Amino acid sequence: MNTRPIDNDPLAPALTPAAWPLVAWTRYTADAWWRGIAAMDTLRQRADNMLDHEAAGMPPLLHFDAEPVANARDFASPCNYRLLRITRCGTDRLERHVRRDSAPVIVVDPRAGHGPGIGGFRRDSEVGMALLEGHPVYFVVFDPEPVAGQTMGSVVEALARFIDIVAERHRARAPIIYGNCQGGWAVALALSHCNREAGLAVLNGSPLSYWAGEADVNPMRLMGGLVGGVWPAHLAADLGHGHFDGAWLVQNFEALRPEGVWKKYDQVFAEPQHEKARFLEFERWWNGFYKLGREEILSIIRDLFIGNRVEQGVVVVDGHCRADLSQIRTPLVIFCSYGDNITPPSQALAWLKTVFGSTEGLVGAGQRVVYLLHEHVGHLGIFVSADVARREHRAILHHASVIQALPPGLYEMKLESAARTEDADRATFEPRRIEDLPFEPRPAAFERVAEVSRQLDALYTQWLSPFVQQLGSPATARWLEAWHPMRTSRLMWSERVAPAAALFPILAWAGQTLGLSDEERAFNPWYRAERSAADGIGKYIESWRHLRDRIAEMAFQSLYGT
Repeated sequence: MNTRPIDNDPLAPALTPAAWPLVAWTRYTADAWWRGIAAMDTLRQRADNMLDHEAAGMPPLLHFDAEPVANARDFASPCNYRLLRITRCGTDRLERHVRRDSAPVIVVDPRAGHGPGIGGFRRDSEVGMALLEGHPVYFVVFDPEPVAGQTMGSVVEALARFIDIVAERHRARAPIIYGNCQGGWAVALALSHCNREAGLAVLNGSPLSYWAGEADVNPMRLMGGLVGGVWPAHLAADLGHGHFDGAWLVQNFEALRPEGVWKKYDQVFAEPQHEKARFLEFERWWNGFYKLGREEILSIIRDLFIGNRVEQGVVVVDGHCRADLSQIRTPLVIFCSYGDNITPPSQALAWLKTVFGSTEGLVGAGQRVVYLLHEHVGHLGIFVSADVARREHRAILHHASVIQALPPGLYEMKLESAARTEDADRATFEPRRIEDLPFEPRPAAFERVAEVSRQLDALYTQWLSPFVQQLGSPATARWLEAWHPMRTSRLMWSERVAPAAALFPILAWAGQTLGLSDEERAFNPWYRAERSAADGIGKYIESWRHLRDRIAEMAFQSLYGT
């Protein structure tokens, strides 16, 4: 290790070469001690924020003020969804841009273990860009607990009703509806359900071709086969007294890319004073775990992720309406990313081949589909990244009227930087052919997974589920919820759980006052060695993850392949 003074270090001119190594080590150890305490204090604040959020009933985490418009609990087929209208954007006052004649925008957040708010988490978000482009904005939220007996069909019907309500409030002006991840496929089902229509539907990171994917890129699609199908989720819902704890889904997301989890905490330790606010802001949403009803989660897994029945057009919503994607008449924008290992482009686009067969089939159906590809942003970045909101999402909304006027067919949306940073990016729409999409929608092995899942779940439902449901009392469900690793690993840092944690802010303040924090740490060779070691650990975890995913792919193919 080079321990000579660095030329641009502020203290280097005052030190002799012989004294520098000792001074550098002393400064590093003092700073590392302070950074460790400051990082633990950040984890303490996260735990307290989590407890406070739960005590408040886990309200939606919106940056914007909103007023209630409709509550799906009052519908004939009730569910826990609500429709809000955005009224104000704090001191930024983005609402002043809204034009009365603009099409309303409805943002539907994902319900995949977390609570709502990610589409309007900050000023530069989907909601913020819609206001900036002059659109009245509505936001669909949901409550932490599902309604008793809530089904996937009741959610789909609620979204369809919300589309009708917003259109009625704007003189029958068809809304632009934004769906993020799970919200996107729910929107697609609503639009194919009883011939509902919108002005434009934007599906962001939304899977509709659940069997598609690439080896070592999309390992979540293998999970159903590796765990034996839907029955583990059925077991978890039975033990949860009819509720499925969303913490299990969030845990699966973290396990997909463990190097990202390492990097998240390592950044807090490396630069606690700079990373603290960003970390705490995001973790407020990430650790708000919501629940799904037993009937709802089982239908989602059986019909969609394992059965792939949406792509085949055989999902019947609540026994009376078939969800047929070929019947959607609303123009579609599909935004996906090659950096997304949860919903890669294959899962977002491959269904077009199955549903329409060819470009001529798409044109014959009178449908227009525009897709927009990002090269590297991850799954969450599609919804939460401020850079993506300012560029891709603003451009989609800015060019919505152009998209609606395109002739039927398939197009790729290409963005060119605007002349001024305050303007939306320019866009071109290049015709493409469905036949040229490089995605295989229906690998044969997944049909075997669906059959194994059906058989094992039938055995579980008949022989074990009645007994497990007797064990799954409200008290048992609360105990399992409290001791879930995703909660205990967070709450263990709170002084309400570990009273000694109350010392962290005092020690962090004392260290800062005594000057233990080194603002010039980037020049210290020991700190640079630490950062190199941390990067090496991250790369090692990533390499292990690639090996794990390859082994999972091999195991899947050996079990279900030809």
